[in-house]
Amino acid sequence: MKTTDTATPGVESPGSPGGSGPAVTKVPPALGKEPKSEGATLNVFSHGVLIIWAILVVLPLLWAVVSSFKTDRAIFTTPWSLPDTLHFENWSRAWTQAHMSDYFLNTILVVGGSLIGTLLLGSMAAYVLARFDFPGNRFIYFLFIGGMSFPIILALVPLFYVMQNMSLLNTLPGLILVYIAYSLPFTVFFLTAFFRTLPSSVAEAAFVDGASHTRTFFQVMLPMAKPGLISVGIFNFLGQWNQYLLPTVLNTEPEKKVLSQGLVQLAVSQGYKGDFSGLFAGLVMAMLPVLAAYIIFQRQVVTGLTAGAVK
Repeated sequence: MKTTDTATPGVESPGSPGGSGPAVTKVPPALGKEPKSEGATLNVFSHGVLIIWAILVVLPLLWAVVSSFKTDRAIFTTPWSLPDTLHFENWSRAWTQAHMSDYFLNTILVVGGSLIGTLLLGSMAAYVLARFDFPGNRFIYFLFIGGMSFPIILALVPLFYVMQNMSLLNTLPGLILVYIAYSLPFTVFFLTAFFRTLPSSVAEAAFVDGASHTRTFFQVMLPMAKPGLISVGIFNFLGQWNQYLLPTVLNTEPEKKVLSQGLVQLAVSQGYKGDFSGLFAGLVMAMLPVLAAYIIFQRQVVTGLTAGAVK
């Protein structure tokens, strides 16, 4: 009498070919799991890209710092070597003889005034656009967004004549007003989205307690928007500190020049023979405030950029 063997799926019977040992159950691989090798490869690739990007950013900065302590001859003959001696006279020459101190002061006044004005006006406009519904709200909002896409180079000629007719040409207050107008579109766009993420219950509680709209904005909502203000302030600070086109066209008097104009003048201060060691020293001077501001407020910048991701 013949017996029919019933094979169980995934189990090899002892009598089957190669199955002389105990029965072994084959477990199919779990569905939806990504192989570890692919994840490790992607991780290595992403870290490699980040390392290359960091090298491309850090190396020029380090090279500029090292070159600021060299002589002009050493910069051209041995550009990648360390200086034999630290030439601090490059920094003193750039600060005094090249009038970098005056340019530095003008830049601090212009950027400081424009930054305060931009954050104040931009936050007020963004708060109204984000919290109040009125006819023309969306139109004004998209008008600010349209200002972000308008090339500033197209407005230089009419802007020059407008500043001239208002007697603001070659003045620091005129440059401050231009910087504010140039930075407002991005500021309003950024802060409008940020104010929309803030809870409305806090403002409503302030209204119930008798607070006016002005007091609610300055004492309640504005402190809550501190991460967003710091983030957009850093971006505006970087753009205004490095601005070259606007001051070159609207500010031609030597005693009213800003830092970016001073660096160009330092590069061609001796005709065809530039003071390159002094130029690198002035360049490092211009970079230090920007690096210091970002290092101090880097946590707030990240917080402000990610605050609107989770409501």
